[in-house]
Amino acid sequence: MDISKYIDYTLLDPTSTERNIIDLCHEAKRNSFYAVCVNSSYVALAKQLLEKTDVKICSVIGFPLGSMATASKVYEAKQAISDGADEIDMVINLGFLKSKNYVSVLKDITDVKLAMGDKPLKVILEVSELNKNEIIKACEISLDANVDYIKTSSGFSKSGATLTVVKIIKKTVKDFIKICASGGINDVETATKYVDIGVSRVATSSEFKIKQSV
Repeated sequence: MDISKYIDYTLLDPTSTERNIIDLCHEAKRNSFYAVCVNSSYVALAKQLLEKTDVKICSVIGFPLGSMATASKVYEAKQAISDGADEIDMVINLGFLKSKNYVSVLKDITDVKLAMGDKPLKVILEVSELNKNEIIKACEISLDANVDYIKTSSGFSKSGATLTVVKIIKKTVKDFIKICASGGINDVETATKYVDIGVSRVATSSEFKIKQSV
């Protein structure tokens, strides 16, 4: 298995510099990763660095809390796409979900999805903040919103993906939505375990170790 084709190589630290983004993109090219994932302010730089390569550019929006107004998420998504983003990762509104305000959760996701045209949308659930029933409900709403991926974590909460949580998500969405495992996955062995149970993408950071030729 060529695990590199599953990797979203991620750098979302608020103190990340332009030099850090340049290094990230270089590593992504060198290892033939599927995508880089950056904050929206760095999309244009990543686009310039990755021009004429197969590496996709993913931008996070509503990050990392997900609690900003839907209109703000829509604007940020449109701007990121205009700057060159190929994909968008948005954080679900956890407060709406826990309030059982499912109509607002659905509208939040759907408005962003509609603003994106044919670009893929990943919805970040932040599984460490949700119980099993809330995870299932968020998956059901994501199905209704016709999103492309469910992503387990922003990487900024207590913990990230677990095999158990991914199996719950997979059982709920079946093959209608793909899954991106994120949070605490720092080596090929762990990433492969997630791919083996049906994950389509693995988000990881500069700590990720892969044996590839330079």
